[in-house]
Amino acid sequence: MEPDLPHPLTPPMPHSVPLIATIAGAFGLALALGFVAVRLNLPALVGYLIAGVIVGPFTPGFNADMALTQQLAEIGVMLLMFGVGLHLSLDDLLRVRKIALPGAVLQIGVASAMGLGLARWWGWDLGAGIVFGLSLSVASTVVLLRALEADGTLESLTGKIAVGWLVVEDLVMVLILVLLPPLATVLGTSDPAVGVAGGPERGLGTELLLTFGSVALFVVLMLVVGRRVFPWLLMQVARTGSRELFTLCVIAAAVTIAYGAGVLFGVSFALGAFFAGMMLQSSEFSHRAANESLPLRDAFSVLFFVSVGMLFDPSILWREPWHVLATLGVIIFGKSLAAFGLVLVFRYPINTALTVSASLAQIGEFSFILAGMGVALGLLPLEGQSLILAGAVVSIALNPALFGLIDPVQKWILQRSALARFMERNIDRLAELPRSITPAQLTGHVLIVGYGRVGRRIGDTLRNEGLPIVVAEQNREVVSRLRGEGIPAVSGNATEPAVLIQAHIARACLLVIATPDAVAARAMIEIARKLQPSLPVIVRTHSDDEAALLRRVVGDANVFMGEEELATGMARQVLAQLPSAPAPSAS
Repeated sequence: MEPDLPHPLTPPMPHSVPLIATIAGAFGLALALGFVAVRLNLPALVGYLIAGVIVGPFTPGFNADMALTQQLAEIGVMLLMFGVGLHLSLDDLLRVRKIALPGAVLQIGVASAMGLGLARWWGWDLGAGIVFGLSLSVASTVVLLRALEADGTLESLTGKIAVGWLVVEDLVMVLILVLLPPLATVLGTSDPAVGVAGGPERGLGTELLLTFGSVALFVVLMLVVGRRVFPWLLMQVARTGSRELFTLCVIAAAVTIAYGAGVLFGVSFALGAFFAGMMLQSSEFSHRAANESLPLRDAFSVLFFVSVGMLFDPSILWREPWHVLATLGVIIFGKSLAAFGLVLVFRYPINTALTVSASLAQIGEFSFILAGMGVALGLLPLEGQSLILAGAVVSIALNPALFGLIDPVQKWILQRSALARFMERNIDRLAELPRSITPAQLTGHVLIVGYGRVGRRIGDTLRNEGLPIVVAEQNREVVSRLRGEGIPAVSGNATEPAVLIQAHIARACLLVIATPDAVAARAMIEIARKLQPSLPVIVRTHSDDEAALLRRVVGDANVFMGEEELATGMARQVLAQLPSAPAPSAS
């Protein structure tokens, strides 16, 4: 009897499918443990990290392909940074440059010095200490973005400061990764081959010049060419009416530009994707592009956390517990306190300082890359790499809890520190209106809270009509510019009664809240109604749930939601263009 043969159209089952096995194992286990974590009132990313530990090489059982997981996670970082670029314009980053640039550089210096001191105390040499300190100084962009999105502060001033801070950190790390190999012999590498193969064929000045030149060339190409080419390309694809092609265009733009930035200009993939998103931000299809890429961004960002867990060797926790605690101390407390102090020095509120501190209280992708390069160059011992990975896993798992402590810690500081209350409200010249402002400008005025893209257009319209306005805005640079233009403006968080009182809300004829934060808006409305019970309020929001909540407070006609107003305006125009249609109503 002849043996049964497979049907000719049935493909044989492959015996080695590492990509499919890796994706299936990572996603399946991440889903299960993420669900358990949420049911236990823990962040889902804690489950993702544990899933990575389980499928990693340091635990028995199924081991996913680490190299494949790392590459898949890199795609997630690209897509996530691309999405951030779609929401943040270059102008947004330039507005926070006065705090993000010096703050990030100084914070890297302070955190690196702490790590260096710790390493020297343990008996490591100078090169190991420098690599260890630098690895602890830079935060994970992915973790930051997930935390800001969950906290609802990504598009706020504080969120923009934190993102700008990390963009500067990424640029500094790109420079360090270029300079570390030629500096290895100076720092005392233990690998004799580095002195020959990896030595400084070019001088240090040449390396610096080439690095800055490459980054500058990439930025110029993005600003000059990218701003014109990419939105035009997206429009041509959108005109085809094919949703698949549009989604493909968005993903292709994110990944190919990021890859090209890394290969051609030496810029990190994450930074390249971020600039790609910023270039498409000016396109009329940027909102659609963000929505189309969202599912892939979420899925691949899960793989990032799984990949972090795979790198972690749990045995380090009982082999070197005190070293792990010291490393966490630098990450969570050391550099966070440094960032807290720096933000306060730049005269930003305590809430902003605490949010930036929580954002930086973790480490991630650049830390892994730098630690790996340090080990390969013979600068960093394997123990140092293990401590960095342990610090990353634990700090990432604790980071959501730190965000939850922002409000309680702020209240605790203000309740117990007269100095904090004094610094928060009294000594800031931008927190008080200039004496040159006349009483006429502060009576019957429109008080606008938030002077971003929406608030600025409202203010311009009112000023063109000759109506007086007063602005309350957290961005100190914006307040300084408005005062230079002769517009009364006060710096501070308008959820604080002192800020609204300083803006003379008791004499205002109307309050316009142009920031899309429903929780903050309710607090402002409550304060305003106490100071002037009959004051009308117009508020902006993003979601249906928030709109329903605010309408119960200020009335249906005074709540505006972007997509709803766009649809209403377009519907009126459609009716106006139809000759047989009835005239559109004024409601």
